[in-house]
Amino acid sequence: MTFEETLSEIKFDAQGLVPAIVQDATKLDVLMMAWMDKEALKRTVECGEMVFWSRSRKEYWHKGDTSGNVMTVVEWAVDCDFDVLLFKVKMQGPQVACHTGARSCFFRKM
Repeated sequence: MTFEETLSEIKFDAQGLVPAIVQDATKLDVLMMAWMDKEALKRTVECGEMVFWSRSRKEYWHKGDTSGNVMTVVEWAVDCDFDVLLFKVKMQGPQVACHTGARSCFFRKM
């Protein structure tokens, strides 16, 4: 399936967004979840680094531009329903994915 064919199959929500789960390609821990629209996905595929849509700031967010925590895409997949994306990445820089300074946004263990 080509990228354009995959893009046409993805089920974006009413706001034009789809959840993107980001996982460390080596350690396999889940680092974060963010939102992508078609343009963010296209930018991510083109540059090979994670680009998201920030719902709060209403702008594109190239992960690591200001923090140095760049996420280089190793591979990505679409789930069986075409409504969630999974990206396996290698982190550059301080190895921090969360805005709190934690490695993963999922640091609250229950």
